Amino acid sequence: QVQLVESGGGLVQAGGSLRLSCAVSGSIFSINVMGWYRQVPGKQRELVATISRVGNTRYADAVKGRFTISRDNVKNTMYLQMNSLKSEDTAVYYCYATPSWGQGTQVTVSS
Repeated sequence: QVQLVESGGGLVQAGGSLRLSCAVSGSIFSINVMGWYRQVPGKQRELVATISRVGNTRYADAVKGRFTISRDNVKNTMYLQMNSLKSEDTAVYYCYATPSWGQGTQVTVSS
């Protein structure tokens, strides 16, 4: 079972950008689908984006055109580039690679 560690969260003004990273302890080459999720207090964790081993991507409607998910199978790292951030993007962001979750990283967007 792999271990996942997110980084790159922080405080940013609306309209700004952040890039999240998810470092994986083992090889991700054989992991078919990896993804990013987010959660705000009192709400269910929701899907942000997923990426397959061959690079097929899927995005939540709320982030389409603003966020880009990618993975580096050599560096065993997944990324989430977040542009044009909005206050409603404020959440704890988690990376996921079956069956493991990271510990989460806080993203706060000030308006």
